[in-house]
Amino acid sequence: MSAGFKTVEPLEYYRKFLKENCRPDGRELGEFRTTTLNIGSITTADGSALVKLGNTTVVCGIKVEFAAPTVDAPNKGYIVPNVDLPPLCSSRFRAGPPGEQAQAASQFILDVLENAQIIQKEDLCIEKGKLVWVVYCDLMCLDYDGNLLDVCVTALLAALKNVQLPSVSISEETGLAEVNMNQKHHLNIRKYPVATSFAIFDDTICIVDPTAEEESLSSGIATIVIDEDNRLCAVHKPGGSVLSSEKLQDCVVRAETRHREVHKLLAEVIKSVTPLTKREKLNLQLEV
Repeated sequence: MSAGFKTVEPLEYYRKFLKENCRPDGRELGEFRTTTLNIGSITTADGSALVKLGNTTVVCGIKVEFAAPTVDAPNKGYIVPNVDLPPLCSSRFRAGPPGEQAQAASQFILDVLENAQIIQKEDLCIEKGKLVWVVYCDLMCLDYDGNLLDVCVTALLAALKNVQLPSVSISEETGLAEVNMNQKHHLNIRKYPVATSFAIFDDTICIVDPTAEEESLSSGIATIVIDEDNRLCAVHKPGGSVLSSEKLQDCVVRAETRHREVHKLLAEVIKSVTPLTKREKLNLQLEV
């Protein structure tokens, strides 16, 4: 089909392909783009990961600091996620305060952290009522081509697994924190949720891993988050077409399969990371 037809009638152009159960980029409706994972790429961060899904690229940097706990939760630390969509990743974003999509993405990541119980805040307590860890999770999109949430969740998980906290104790004499950088331990990651996003066309057709163009042409977007126990952690659907219960169940089944694929990739990379090679760049590709 001609490029002129695509320019004049982009939705009809896509429908021609969808009727044949394929997409203009050659993928099947249930096929993801290539996923690339790089761990420990930011040496100045306490943990980091870079994830690329097709052209969409997100880097996650983790910084940890001391903080005083609240009176209401003296044994709980803090987790503070933030998603940044700078102009460099796409012309659709502008410099200045976070836009609506960036704010929605940050809230989605916070909801996933809490609902999936990736980290229990009690595990961030150093000494009850005196000192806890605060974990800052900064996610920056370097290249935006759709399906931001899937990439952010994977980058967050990989970066958190890359974090090593030093041993900390409170001196009885001075009451100050004493840090032992020679004794480190990893964060206790309790759950491994994976997000799978779908674009809805004509209320009946669902395609996975939509590009930015597919998102703009679709009548709705849905993101399903599943953990390793196939427990549904979150469903994010900001308006758009109604998704029938049958279609939703189909999406859940595909999300379960995607979880196994991504979890395998994460496990392989994490297994390869040792204290001696923490800063080594590890590139593994998952063809799905």
